[in-house]
Amino acid sequence: MNDFMVFDGINDNDVKKLLNEFNALTLHFKKDATILSNVSNTSSFFIIQEGKANIVRYNFNGTKTIIEKMDKGDIFGSFSGTIDDDLYVIAASECDIITFEYNKLISRSGKNNEAHNKLIDNVLNKIADKLTYYNERIEILTEKTIRDKLLKYFGYLSKKQITKAIVIPFTLSDLSDYLAVDRSAMMREIKYMNDDGLIQSKGRYINLKY
Repeated sequence: MNDFMVFDGINDNDVKKLLNEFNALTLHFKKDATILSNVSNTSSFFIIQEGKANIVRYNFNGTKTIIEKMDKGDIFGSFSGTIDDDLYVIAASECDIITFEYNKLISRSGKNNEAHNKLIDNVLNKIADKLTYYNERIEILTEKTIRDKLLKYFGYLSKKQITKAIVIPFTLSDLSDYLAVDRSAMMREIKYMNDDGLIQSKGRYINLKY
């Protein structure tokens, strides 16, 4: 996804004024802490000020699937899930989160109207960017085999990084969670793809040969 921030184009003084009007809080979380559970039912809006976090789903036997990996400047809230999803936001590192009620964001009655309007535009652009990401994710998950899922994902990374020498942006364990596949089976398939000359890999570094 694009790495622009939701406060881009707004000066620091106006950012402080907006957050004051919103009665925003800044919360600190340690790595692996649960930032939010039952994502769909929250009425709050969240911005990652520092650190990383993941939106995850756990199935009935405790298996974790990473729905989205988020970094500094990213946002989450009820728009991150659906009514049928029991999703959690988990800190992937120590992180600071800015939070305030969503209705504060969409109300345009504040004093800093120009800055407020810019923030709303940025948020809408960020949500549109997330929709593109979710569509890509659906295409990956609907592939029938582990190899096809890997090839589809590597293809997206290659386009984003503008190179065939790609770097997976998270650990291989997280990659298996992201693809919703067994890690051991995924590692075997990566070995077979090396043997077949499709890729040359070393850890998170993948050189595409196709």
